[in-house]
Amino acid sequence: MDVFRLDGRTALVTGSTKSIGRAIHDSLAAYGADVIAHGLPGEEASDASVAVIHEDLSRPGGGRSLGHAVARIRRHVDILVLSASLQIRQPWYCITADDAERQWRVNVQSSLELVQALAPAMCERRWGRILAIGSVQQIRPHPEMAVYAATKSAQDNLIRNLARQLASHGVAVNSLAPGVINTDRNREALADHHYATQLVDHIPVGRIGEPTDCVGAALLMCSPAGEYITGQTIVVDGGMTL
Repeated sequence: MDVFRLDGRTALVTGSTKSIGRAIHDSLAAYGADVIAHGLPGEEASDASVAVIHEDLSRPGGGRSLGHAVARIRRHVDILVLSASLQIRQPWYCITADDAERQWRVNVQSSLELVQALAPAMCERRWGRILAIGSVQQIRPHPEMAVYAATKSAQDNLIRNLARQLASHGVAVNSLAPGVINTDRNREALADHHYATQLVDHIPVGRIGEPTDCVGAALLMCSPAGEYITGQTIVVDGGMTL
């Protein structure tokens, strides 16, 4: 038996219209899962999606709304990947209350709301996987992303808390923390050759990561292969945090 197969499982991957979320979405689909995509209004989903839901998680109640929309499509979800995030880059003394609150809603509050909406059915069926896409910033915060880093740290704490509570119900809850990845969000900054070279100098494997570099760890933690892994954070950063 292939312990990575996901035939008969339904997954929701938030933020799956681009970059890391899309790569994970496509890998779950390739291994047999029926994957529901999520993105902002106007964003296009992968052809591998069984459905796509457009919802702005920065608005109050966005996570609850997305959870209700999923319930109208499928009776239950077996795998929840929390990949959607909002990162506003600015010095700490320039952060507005609105920008801080929006990052909190997307990165933490919506995660909680989606778990509240979808995890009870996982517990009833005694099988489930919840994977949060965090960031190395929860370990090493960037000086111009103080609130973003703080929300990722809070999300990681929430994940570890839930892991302990849901483990006896057959639900594994983990986090994946990417390092410097060539995503849509980072593309402009990485186009600066000098800046990119400085980054690579601090990455032992000697290159910037690609979204597909996150797929192996995500598949492990979302599949039957990850049965005995919970409450953990797997860092995918080419050794940058060593």
